Amino acid sequence: MERANVIIVGGGVVGCALAAELAARYPDVFLLEALPKPGMLTSSRNSGVIHSGLYYPPGWLKARHCVEGNRLLYEFCAAHGIPHKRTGKSIVAQTTGEEAHLEALLARGRENGVEGLKRLSRAALKQQEPAIEAKSALWVPSAGVIESEGLVKALAAQAAQNGAHIATSAPLEAVEPHPEFVRLRAGMAGEIETRVLINSAGLFADEVAGLCGTPSYRIHPCRGEYWEIAPEKTGLINGLVYPTPDPAGLYLGVHLTKTVWGTLLAGPNANFVNAKDDYESDWEPKDSFCQRVQKLLPQIQPEDLHRAYSGIRPKLTALGEPGMKDFKDFIVERDSAHPNIIHLAGIESPGLTAALSLARHVAALASETLE
Repeated sequence: MERANVIIVGGGVVGCALAAELAARYPDVFLLEALPKPGMLTSSRNSGVIHSGLYYPPGWLKARHCVEGNRLLYEFCAAHGIPHKRTGKSIVAQTTGEEAHLEALLARGRENGVEGLKRLSRAALKQQEPAIEAKSALWVPSAGVIESEGLVKALAAQAAQNGAHIATSAPLEAVEPHPEFVRLRAGMAGEIETRVLINSAGLFADEVAGLCGTPSYRIHPCRGEYWEIAPEKTGLINGLVYPTPDPAGLYLGVHLTKTVWGTLLAGPNANFVNAKDDYESDWEPKDSFCQRVQKLLPQIQPEDLHRAYSGIRPKLTALGEPGMKDFKDFIVERDSAHPNIIHLAGIESPGLTAALSLARHVAALASETLE
């Protein structure tokens, strides 16, 4: 039976980045994607925002890989012609309490190494975003927007160019760990053995871990819905406008995104759902969603909103779930029973920004087995 050096399960943006990084170092790298093409789920159903790394506590993987990934991503986009813009982001405060939170974000961002952060007065914010009403803001110059599907395609192409074998329509069906290798079966790819197996399955990372015999965490699908704002009002916003984050830390709040194509998106909200493919049922009513948008942009009325799309975050923490406070960060770890298996779990935002940095981290772990 053919034995690979590395098999990566999951062809999202992180899986494709891993394939590109590892194929540049080793022969016989395989990427298995269950769907007909890479990046069809979380990687392309998001805001398309390049984050900066100020939201996460110092020392977290999210902080480390977002800050480093931000730099790497701009470099990769420039080198490969991926549509993107360094727009900067305004995080706005509308109460005195929110202003205090912005000061804490400013300190945290600087500790994480985010460059160029500064507070904006109401007047300075008005120069940046004239339509926004707020007491003050935090300006984040390294934030931007990217065409997410273009990034996935470029990473998959880079992986193939580096020698990776990409198999689509290859859902993982069975895993049989051994001390020196892992045998698996995956759809049209059939049976194959590998020295290192990397679980980068996103929404399905818990199910892949379960197939490996390690059901140590559970993914909670959390849907976010996006609405497009009418073309005649896209000029109200120049870049990215975010509220002060949700105190619970589960998501960053409904924000306004001027995309690389000039459209204006509002979203996402956050709604835990039962199924990992539930993109359509029970959307938040337009009037209710509009009230969220109006907190940032009062000029928007319900008739200005047109339903766009939704995405599902692979969260490791559910609202109200006890005992899960330690699972807000990314998980990147060896399987507790089988060290030749590496699990990535909870790779939600800022996973898109962090992808290239995560790839280097995981490649270093894999090299400990391969070399």
